[in-house]
Amino acid sequence: MKNTTSFSRRTFLRNSLLLSGATIALPSFLAASAPVKLARPNERINLACIGIGNRGADIIQDLYKTGLVNIVALCDVDMGASHTLPILQQFPDVPRFQDFRQLFDKMSNQIDAVSIGVPDFSHFPITMMAIDLGKHVYVEKPMARTFQEVELMMKKAAKFNKVVTQMGNQGHSEANYFQFKAWKEAGIIKDVTAITAHMNAPRRWHTWDTNIKSFPPKEPTPATLDWELWQMATQGHDFNKDFVNGQWRCWFDFGMGALGDWGAHILDTAHEFLDLGLPYEINPVNLDGHNDFFFPMSTTLAFRFPKRGDMPALDITWYDGINNLPPIPEGYGVSGLDPNIPPPTTGKIEPAKLNPGKIIYSKNLTFKGGSHGSTLSIIPEEQALAMAGKLPEVPQSPSNHFLNFIRSCKGEEKTRSSFDIAGPLSQVFCLGVLAQKLGTKLEFDRKSKKITNNKVANSLLAGPPPRKGWEQYYKI
Repeated sequence: MKNTTSFSRRTFLRNSLLLSGATIALPSFLAASAPVKLARPNERINLACIGIGNRGADIIQDLYKTGLVNIVALCDVDMGASHTLPILQQFPDVPRFQDFRQLFDKMSNQIDAVSIGVPDFSHFPITMMAIDLGKHVYVEKPMARTFQEVELMMKKAAKFNKVVTQMGNQGHSEANYFQFKAWKEAGIIKDVTAITAHMNAPRRWHTWDTNIKSFPPKEPTPATLDWELWQMATQGHDFNKDFVNGQWRCWFDFGMGALGDWGAHILDTAHEFLDLGLPYEINPVNLDGHNDFFFPMSTTLAFRFPKRGDMPALDITWYDGINNLPPIPEGYGVSGLDPNIPPPTTGKIEPAKLNPGKIIYSKNLTFKGGSHGSTLSIIPEEQALAMAGKLPEVPQSPSNHFLNFIRSCKGEEKTRSSFDIAGPLSQVFCLGVLAQKLGTKLEFDRKSKKITNNKVANSLLAGPPPRKGWEQYYKI
């Protein structure tokens, strides 16, 4: 297939609007920046920020731009490292902590909400402690690294039901969310039997040697970093630069690979509005470069979901890897780079043979979509034009994901990616990662939430036992 990533972003946006019938606000990089106008002090939420560099810094900026927060505390295990300096310089007088437990101990009565922008494996203990203290939680996707951790987070949130929760798949408050909802309610999206999801851009581990026999060797720990605290509840590892600053996503012990990174931006609306819940079978169809330590060079995973009410059984097939492209239906058209898809934390979008997205197959229609806030188009174009007069009006979003969270903390809205919605979605990815790690088909009982054909896999739903001193967070 011809590589078309040079296709104009504005042209792609214009064509997407024509064929999807949806209204999209211009993405942030096309809009002029403006100084933050803060609300009156008594109208603001007091926000503590845990994880202040890299993606954590982006989350802080977006929450602050709502004009409805006071930044009252900053916390990072690598406080003072270069990636934390911009936030420290922006908020020089805000109290600083290296340990989130000390932050809560000293400032709990001054905090309304927390943002959690730390590695996947670190989400769980911070979130559990915050909810225990009655603090609203914005946590980056996926919710946690293991199936059982997500389960406990959902139960904790249900127990403390006045606490507002939001998982950070920000496209779940943008045009794709409202379009999918409107099209589903109008019967445009119905009788879906298959979804292809794809993320074929280069990943951090794609240059690594898959014949690895051990974890990388110990290196000197940076003076700014509390390495023991960074590891939190995970089993002990010696410090190596390939574990930190985004590299953690490569390793089974710390991250969730391409599926955990992008799945919540690609499959979120289909999962919610098609009421998918949990799969009954997960099959690793292809694992190129499989090893015991980090994610494969390319993966094809098949998830099978049963019939739900009047909706037919549905299969999702996930593709990642540079050359592991899915089959493309006739009339697919150009794979342009949708401006609603933000770049990764590296700051640039790497060229890809096919840009991140999905193809949704129903009985009568086929839909093409991107990720994040990208809207769906009906394909081929002739079918889209024939359907144009039948498409319902799609409401504009009243608030982006960050404003939705803050307004929900104030009792004015309801979060769109609360743990009861985001939890089962995250658990789908946890099951997929288990199938990747073990390299075998898993059969899953949706009622008992157990893997029935593999005792080792079933034990790994909870992961290894937490390190001493971290057990308390695994209690409801």
